[in-house]
Amino acid sequence: MKDWFASNSNQPFELFHISHIIIILIYMIGITLTIISSQQASKRKKESIRWIFFCILILSESSYQLWGLFNGMWNTREFLPFQLCSISGIVAIISLLTRNVKLIQILYFIGIIPPLLAVVTPELFHAYPHFRFWQFFTHHIVLSCATLFLVTSSNVTISFRTTIESYSYLLIYAAITGFILNPLFDANFLFLARPGSASTPLGLLGNNTWYYINLCLLGFIVFLFMFGIYKIFRKKS
Repeated sequence: MKDWFASNSNQPFELFHISHIIIILIYMIGITLTIISSQQASKRKKESIRWIFFCILILSESSYQLWGLFNGMWNTREFLPFQLCSISGIVAIISLLTRNVKLIQILYFIGIIPPLLAVVTPELFHAYPHFRFWQFFTHHIVLSCATLFLVTSSNVTISFRTTIESYSYLLIYAAITGFILNPLFDANFLFLARPGSASTPLGLLGNNTWYYINLCLLGFIVFLFMFGIYKIFRKKS
């Protein structure tokens, strides 16, 4: 039990190891089941699903903070919830609790692709079956599923205006993070200071000014892509 909850893992995480591949398959299955259940489940079952997602996200974030405190490794650079998936998790928790339309609209753009990228190319140093392995992947899988569930089970409409508004909110948060939060905590929230250690598309965006320009363009393309996906499925339904 001590090794499972320890600060370090006996083995480092290996990208696309069998345990990682299984996690990716679980992600795909979870997304599929979420879409099916959000369309076919009864109102009572949908309420149960909503609260299950809510509880899992709360437990995931709180257990991560406790893990850092228990092992004496908690620090502002790693544990403050200012990364995009952490912010998305908070927005998802509030959205599941309140069903706020505006929050769900924003969550649609930041609560699916970022967690998907985190599952496929994780910034993770702990291998199966360490606590951090389970907590990391559980959080990101449930975050994507909860986002899809909220969008598909509610009367939320995603428009081009919504897309631009949501992207504007992200730019504002990125500016606050880049100019205030990162210098204040000597951190790399949103990977604005540099790409992460994992092999992700961020490593292809160049350096210095070009990195920020390409990062903004990539974000805008992702938002437009998500808007297009919504329009396609909206027509089919």
